[in-house]
Amino acid sequence: MTIETISQTLIVQFGYTEFVFDATLKDISEEAALFHPQPGGNCMNWIAGHLTRTRGNTLEVLHQELPFEMGKYDRYKRAAEPLTDSDNPDSGILTMDEIQSDFFACKSPLLAGLDALTPEQSAAPAPFSPFDNKEETVGSLLAALLFHESYHIGQLGLLRRLVGADGIIK
Repeated sequence: MTIETISQTLIVQFGYTEFVFDATLKDISEEAALFHPQPGGNCMNWIAGHLTRTRGNTLEVLHQELPFEMGKYDRYKRAAEPLTDSDNPDSGILTMDEIQSDFFACKSPLLAGLDALTPEQSAAPAPFSPFDNKEETVGSLLAALLFHESYHIGQLGLLRRLVGADGIIK
């Protein structure tokens, strides 16, 4: 495969993160997904939900239709309170099946949006910047969102090992 554009590069990289996300969460129980590392940090459920929410943000940047209602991921916003074992089912916690289903429902619109991305659109000012960068472009924002996804998928890999499951990437 020859990679000639930023959109083609992002398509390949998002494909890798999807693969690792899927493999890392395979055979993880709901109970294990709520394990909280000590002395601090988020559980797998929160990280996976946060990543799904961020995929929704990525689709919005690409002007693609969201395959789920974004509001159901409010509990997974950046800087939200960590999930706890005492949270009740009405506290906005989603099941791992629902989170994973929504994450993978983003695949087709993500690919369509990236495939349609032109150099001019990539160079346009971004609709937001995670770090209030006044120079943020759509292209640099997409790169930041991909890095963010990779960072958190790495956390999922560590948490997988902490709950006693074998590592995925060896």
